[in-house]
Amino acid sequence: MVDSFASQELILVRHASATGQEALAELTDEGRAQARVLAGLLLPYRMERVISSPFVRATETIRPLCERANLQLETDPRLVERVLSGQPLADWRDHLRRSFDDFDYRLEGGESARAAQRRGMSVLQSALESKALCVLVTHGNLLALMLNAIDGSVGFDHWSKLSNPDAFIVGFEPDAPAPIRRIWSARAES
Repeated sequence: MVDSFASQELILVRHASATGQEALAELTDEGRAQARVLAGLLLPYRMERVISSPFVRATETIRPLCERANLQLETDPRLVERVLSGQPLADWRDHLRRSFDDFDYRLEGGESARAAQRRGMSVLQSALESKALCVLVTHGNLLALMLNAIDGSVGFDHWSKLSNPDAFIVGFEPDAPAPIRRIWSARAES
């Protein structure tokens, strides 16, 4: 959970469509177009900081916004995607679902949901402490886990409905539940 802060917002973003899952995977042509649309969508929010996973697909997603808003792109390795398992899994979705049901479930070579959530929330906490309007760019599984820390009802089904890209504004009010508002939609791409 997030410590109490004066009224503040931040934006959580999932990367656009990419060519793969590895760290160096680039955006597809569609993903590059989505990144330009996302920049236009986010520009009116007047972000002061952009913090991204160092994975290429994440930095390429937010670079058009940084260029248009004249913002420096900061990277933070705590925003990289969660590794579910050290080995490829044919039934990875079943294991992912189980990890949302049991936050301590961890496959060999993987990271538990709890550990990944703590990692992601430590970046969010630092962003809030900076008092700047920040956008955090990450990956689907970590994004869903961060949203779960803010609203415990977010789970596997929410993760399965995330799009590439996706974007949420999260408001933090003292002693009040943090409202989450999705601002990306399929209409944003048209």
